[in-house]
Amino acid sequence: QVQLVESGGGLLQAGGSLRLSCAASGSSFSIAIFAWYRQAPGKQREQVAFITSGGDTHYADSVKGRFTISTDNAGNTLYLQMNKLKLEDTAVYYCNADIQQDYGLGTRVFPSWGQGTHVTVSS
Repeated sequence: QVQLVESGGGLLQAGGSLRLSCAASGSSFSIAIFAWYRQAPGKQREQVAFITSGGDTHYADSVKGRFTISTDNAGNTLYLQMNKLKLEDTAVYYCNADIQQDYGLGTRVFPSWGQGTHVTVSS
């Protein structure tokens, strides 16, 4: 089974910076799309950004120009560099990956989610 483990959340003041990390572990797998989502209290979960195995990136309008999504060279660790943080960035942040894994008879595809990490921005 592929596991996603997040880290890097915390409490900081508006205007500050924070970097989130998400490490994927397992065997015989690849990630087609790696993404960050967030969910604030009383709101639906929204996609913040994603990156494909080919390096294409996309950002929600609310974070464009402030956040940067990236992976390590192996494509197994996801990062989200968050700059100029705002109060409205306060949320639980989740990493998500579309996994392709060999199970012997063939391959299977499935989504995998991290446990979530809290980001709280204060004035």
